[in-house]
Amino acid sequence: MSKPTRAAFGRAVLLLALLLGGCAARDSRGDSPVDSQAQTETPCITGSHYASVSDQDRNYKIQPGDDLAISFYLNPEFDTDVTVRPDGKIGLKLVGDQQARGLTPAELSAELDKAYSTELRDPGVSVLVKSSPSRVVYVQGQVDRPGAVPLQPDMTALAAIAQAGGLSDGANPDAIVLIRRDMCGQPHGEELQLGAVLGHKTDSPGQEDVELLPGDLLVVPRSKISNIGLFVKQYVKDLIPIQPYLPIL
Repeated sequence: MSKPTRAAFGRAVLLLALLLGGCAARDSRGDSPVDSQAQTETPCITGSHYASVSDQDRNYKIQPGDDLAISFYLNPEFDTDVTVRPDGKIGLKLVGDQQARGLTPAELSAELDKAYSTELRDPGVSVLVKSSPSRVVYVQGQVDRPGAVPLQPDMTALAAIAQAGGLSDGANPDAIVLIRRDMCGQPHGEELQLGAVLGHKTDSPGQEDVELLPGDLLVVPRSKISNIGLFVKQYVKDLIPIQPYLPIL
């Protein structure tokens, strides 16, 4: 191996080690989940809690049990709702069984376009994941029915709370905590002040509703939480799934 080749190989190994070591280094330091300096220095952090909803939807891999809405732009008579079978396939008119498991909605749309191209002039297939056993959010605290809530397309924090039975007496709508894991699996908390959106009398300026991601946890307390980082560590340790949202290269 020549010297330039060895040098390039060495740089590649070093870069890979740095990427893989980011999560381990963070865990060993025991940083607070909401330490702003750690968020800027560690490559694992996803950034804004609201930045990657569309990316999550685009990159979602279809799984058995998912309910899909399949529509045809110029041929609505073929529109249908199907559930992915345990073998990962779906059954459709004209083209029969088609593999769906492991594909994103966009990839499945492209595959169905090819399959139907011999039967329809311009299929224009689109696929939407309506619901999935693996796509849930969790609502805890001062709501009528705490627990897991199926994540619907474009579901927001208020919609999830409504699905959980709504706020109970004594709930503080200006102290709701959204907890989300980064790509290292570390939970991060952010306070949501939704009293104004709900029409409650409040001194808070309020904010817009927030779109949710699979695995998000909403906690509705009775009173203001003074230290979000400490709350996250004490309340959600080992409570929500540990898998990160984004793959580690």
